[in-house]
Amino acid sequence: MSEAKPAKEVKDPKGVTITVMGREFRVAAPDGEERQLVASVDFLNKKMREIRDTGKVVGNERIAIMAALNIAHEHLQKPASSRAAKTAPVDVDAEFARGRIHAFEDIIEKAISDQEKLF
Repeated sequence: MSEAKPAKEVKDPKGVTITVMGREFRVAAPDGEERQLVASVDFLNKKMREIRDTGKVVGNERIAIMAALNIAHEHLQKPASSRAAKTAPVDVDAEFARGRIHAFEDIIEKAISDQEKLF
């Protein structure tokens, strides 16, 4: 497998083109936040490669869902004071959210397992 290249931004009047797991997407980015977007894309690609490389999840869409769930879970594991400095205040019951994330992980794992039995 090829080594990942850092994300590059391609900016034009219609937005910024980013590459996630080899696929290009055009997204809007406020002026001055393009570098943060590229850093976010690099982080997402890293998380997605980690999941892909386990061999347990197949398909970019499933890998993306698992990466999103893992990132959300990691975010919710951080102390509230750490999150508050980086995000707007949100009325979230962390225990409820963790339970929902675990439930989603179980559902996705079961769906993947059931689908693998078809092949």
